Amino acid sequence: MPSPTHDSLIELFRDRPQLAVEVLRDLLGQDLPVTPLARAENFTFNTRPSDDIEPDLVVVLGPPPSPAHVIIVEIQKDKSKDPRQLDRYAAQAWLMLKCDATVLVVCPDARTAEHYARPIDSGLTGYRPHPRVLGPGGIPAITDPQQAAAHPELSALAVMAHGRDRKLVEAFASALAELPHDYAAKYYEHAYDMSVPEVRHLLEEIMTSTDWPVHSPFAREHYGRGMAEGKAKGKTEGRAEEAAKLVLLVMDARGLDMPDDVRARITSCTDLTLLETWAARAATAQTVHDMFDGASEQDR
Repeated sequence: MPSPTHDSLIELFRDRPQLAVEVLRDLLGQDLPVTPLARAENFTFNTRPSDDIEPDLVVVLGPPPSPAHVIIVEIQKDKSKDPRQLDRYAAQAWLMLKCDATVLVVCPDARTAEHYARPIDSGLTGYRPHPRVLGPGGIPAITDPQQAAAHPELSALAVMAHGRDRKLVEAFASALAELPHDYAAKYYEHAYDMSVPEVRHLLEEIMTSTDWPVHSPFAREHYGRGMAEGKAKGKTEGRAEEAAKLVLLVMDARGLDMPDDVRARITSCTDLTLLETWAARAATAQTVHDMFDGASEQDR
């Protein structure tokens, strides 16, 4: 079952397919066709006998009529997937699109990355495909805020891989301040979801020490609860203020004498029920003391 880490990693690549090209070309040293066109497409590969297999993400390079290369992005957190399945992805992509294909396996765990970096025993003599694997050791530790702002996806991946380094997380936080709010919130969510609890706590600590609105699930829950409580409190206080004004208006209209301490008592009261009681009594009270008759000693 997909996890928050899996889903966030896929979204990073889906939102910006060029990231898959940069990882293969710049981090893993693979030659790729030079083209500005890179798009994520939905593919379900079909084998015979019929068996639908769905890769996590397929990035196609080049124009649709004649694709130049296919990158199949797979997220693996453990060793549960048969490596030959990766081979099938590449073969089916080659058959369907008639172009070269590369399988890019992204592994948050170093041992899992080592497992999938081995050549695949396809069962076909002489054919041992070799997927390209990005593990935590291959993700650069970005501690320069300017570099982090220039490469926010890689910076989010760096938080996942090296987030115990406080300087790195601080660089990521500084980079978010340079990005439009919607994008910054998205990258923060991804970094948080991809990280282990220890790194999540560090993210929370660093982000809450700034003016940045916190976007983690934990903070969102408590921040949202606080906002709701604040709005409810503000609404109640606003109604109490209006009720106090009504009490004073009725008393003034009836010409009742109001000492300053009585006026202050009414305007400072935040008990809406008590104010409504006073307003009703003010309509018939002969004196200020009649209006307060029946009030508890705590409210006097």
